[in-house]
Amino acid sequence: MRTHSISTATALAVLFSSTVLSVAAAGPASAATATVGSPAGIVVDGVGQRVFVGDDAKDRIIAADYNGKVLDSVSGIEGIFDLALSDDRTTLYATARRSHEIVAIDTATLDIKARYPVATGIGPLYVEFAGGKAWFTYEDPADGHGDLGSIDPAADPAGGTAPTTLGQLPRDSGVGGGAFLDTDPSAPGLLAIGATDFHDTAKNLMAVLDVSGATPQVAAWHDGGYPLRYVSDIDLVPGTPQVLIDGTDRHGYADGTFTAAGAYPAGERADIAPNGLIAQISGANVAVFGPGQSRPIRTYAGYTSALAWAPDASRIFALVSSPGGYVLKALTDPTLNVPSLTVNAPSTATRGKPITVTGRLSATVPLPSGARLQVTRTDLESPQGKALPAVTVRADGSYTFTDTPQAGGTVTYKAAYAGDAEHMPVSASARVTVPHATPTLTLNKNGGVHDYGTDVSFTAHLGPTYKNRTVEIWANPFGGDKPNRLLKTGKVNSSGNISATVDMTRDTDVTAVFKGDTRTAPRTAKSTAYARVKVSTAVSKHYKKAKLGSTSYHWFHRNTDPLLTTTMSYVKGRKQRLDLQVHAGGKWHSAGSEYFPLGTNGKSAVRLEAPGTSGIKARMRSVYVNGSSGDSVNSTTYGPWKYLYFTR
Repeated sequence: MRTHSISTATALAVLFSSTVLSVAAAGPASAATATVGSPAGIVVDGVGQRVFVGDDAKDRIIAADYNGKVLDSVSGIEGIFDLALSDDRTTLYATARRSHEIVAIDTATLDIKARYPVATGIGPLYVEFAGGKAWFTYEDPADGHGDLGSIDPAADPAGGTAPTTLGQLPRDSGVGGGAFLDTDPSAPGLLAIGATDFHDTAKNLMAVLDVSGATPQVAAWHDGGYPLRYVSDIDLVPGTPQVLIDGTDRHGYADGTFTAAGAYPAGERADIAPNGLIAQISGANVAVFGPGQSRPIRTYAGYTSALAWAPDASRIFALVSSPGGYVLKALTDPTLNVPSLTVNAPSTATRGKPITVTGRLSATVPLPSGARLQVTRTDLESPQGKALPAVTVRADGSYTFTDTPQAGGTVTYKAAYAGDAEHMPVSASARVTVPHATPTLTLNKNGGVHDYGTDVSFTAHLGPTYKNRTVEIWANPFGGDKPNRLLKTGKVNSSGNISATVDMTRDTDVTAVFKGDTRTAPRTAKSTAYARVKVSTAVSKHYKKAKLGSTSYHWFHRNTDPLLTTTMSYVKGRKQRLDLQVHAGGKWHSAGSEYFPLGTNGKSAVRLEAPGTSGIKARMRSVYVNGSSGDSVNSTTYGPWKYLYFTR
């Protein structure tokens, strides 16, 4: 009642009597999980609740518990190919094709109890236990045809009875290579055998033998009356005189003659539970079918090399492909159907407006009438989910409900079916984007230019919102050396206003931030305010101050050099620009401009060379130029003109 499987490479190598193609050994198996490099048989002991797996890559057998954890292992079985358990579950039989022997192993200790040589060039290959004997297939080196042999563990060589008997296939099938075998505890003494002749499919072998007596007798033999597909697996079907080929085609043999008896959807290999459930390997899936059903009860995903039922049909043990080899996995709840559930909702919706959600619950096993779904809405106002009224599924599997989302953002609608005696729980969800309401947020004083050090009050105004009335006001001075600072956070007043004061020593981005609430979107508003530098210029070395006309001048002797000392708010690397003009012909004319660095105290002293001529009028000023004075953290600022007059 189980599938025996080897890789395609192994099967072809056996067929053409060549060395088995190399299979890369897996890395070291996890201490917790049974992993094999090249599967070579899998059997389940329901009494001891242990799973035995052959590993051809390492010539060993692993014993694992029902959770797939390694319990023990035994090595030294050269070319392990297949496994079988005795009826009393005390002995495990393994075929060793390279050493040409059957190895009997104690299932409790994994100690080797006996080795039975098999005189053949290819084999032994597949093995089953029935009628008190271990039956195996091999290839007869004399004619290249597959044949059947047995090991009688009760035989006493000392008494002249050899335990190993070859050539027991009642008829010569003409098929080369070793045939597949299967037994069924509900039909003791019967042995199914099947094989494919890759050269002539008309010779494909399918038979049931009675091995309860001294020699095998034909119970049914396919005589070629109708064609067979390739036979790469055979199973006896419990409770009915049928065999299953390749997990797909059923063939009855009630009167000793085979007849086609139906088929499951196309598969590759299978194992049948004592209650008749079919575990079928098909592509990248394992599907479970009820007897004679065309739709699966349960489907598991994963590329599987071999599988076997637990005797109580509670689970399927599968060797599933993984990066490290084939991992033993327990596929639980095989009799519970997994329904399909969909939830369909509009991708976007208007807040406060009703929407309709639809969906469908379906299953390959009929659902109970009046099945109900639990519905939950999750949003910003109910982050843990809010239960909505349960929905009854219609007879066609469809359902509908309406809801009015109030919160903005992502709203998730989840429908869940709790399951029943024949179905697993299932849930599905859909997301709806609900735009928030957009509030009004303004901030005054944008673009204003202020004198250095002026305290400027900025007022943010927040329009209607749902619940949140808190606004933050931040000040971010120009330049990378000053951080963005939170000036104030608080609730706006009854007029929607909140204010904060900035000491304007630099150009500054002032930002008002509203973080939103469940129904109102976040908003920001920014004003950029500009600050002039603080600048003054002191004139020295003059001998007096007096007016010429209405303008006050500093008077210098014609050979005295004026000393011009500028004081400007300091920033590292800052320079002041000194502009000089001379009066002639009734007008002021530029005599040039030059930049001079500021000291860390913010001062810059410049000596102006005396003209040596009397009657000259001049003027100068200090200027900060944004971007040209070494930084860009203030607005361009012009200092006042200072007037100079040279006399004798």
